[in-house]
Amino acid sequence: MKIQQIRNATIILESGPYRVLVDPMLAGKGMLPPLRLFGATQRNPLVELPASTAGDLETVTHCLITHCQKGHFDHLDRAAKRWLREKQIPVICTPHDAPYLAKRGLNVQPLAKEHQQPGAFLGGTIRTVRCTHGQGLVGKLMEHGVGYLIELPGEPSVYLTGDTLLSPAVREFVLHHQPQVSVVPAGGARFDLGGDIIMGIEETLAFARLSRGTVVANHLEAISHCPTTRKALRDAAAMAGLEGRIRVPEDGETLVFQPG
Repeated sequence: MKIQQIRNATIILESGPYRVLVDPMLAGKGMLPPLRLFGATQRNPLVELPASTAGDLETVTHCLITHCQKGHFDHLDRAAKRWLREKQIPVICTPHDAPYLAKRGLNVQPLAKEHQQPGAFLGGTIRTVRCTHGQGLVGKLMEHGVGYLIELPGEPSVYLTGDTLLSPAVREFVLHHQPQVSVVPAGGARFDLGGDIIMGIEETLAFARLSRGTVVANHLEAISHCPTTRKALRDAAAMAGLEGRIRVPEDGETLVFQPG
């Protein structure tokens, strides 16, 4: 299993002949609006795509979306919709998101089941896990989406958490399933009002303590409302004695994982 960090939440997951693009944000630097009115008001994304991205995309066989409505362009922007539409890449999503994506001309292949019931996926299985993308008033305004547990023959199990806090449901899921690899959003994103809407440093460390597997942290240094830096997270992981199990890839970097 290979996991290539592209930018923000966008990754490519590779297993055998399959290369699955997850939550694509393909716009150039500064082509998308800011996500805060005060403080970090830069236009997004803050960085360009890695130089290899155009070539990496040519080999993509499928796309997987965790959430995409209510303005979540950092998981599916106009550039990504255009690219997916032109290539007619199969787009795997929840039944909830399928009509929204189909109206935009995408080649939608919705999952038949939601929320911890396994379904067929690329010769293995996939199941969804509810996300908590913020709490209180801000949580009521958010599109919460899902995470995915992917289990493929001869590969380590992979949990793509989606945009979520370390909720009781996520805690319980990790403790019960113990995925061998988990990809978590560690940017500590927040708007002008309300608390964090995804995990930050402390919740990423807490997630790693619950899990016996490797934790891959992303959603870092690409969007203006995510203050966590790679250095801060690496330093915190080292202080907690977790540097061996928390991986913090650079944009464009590919990590390789073996089963077991």
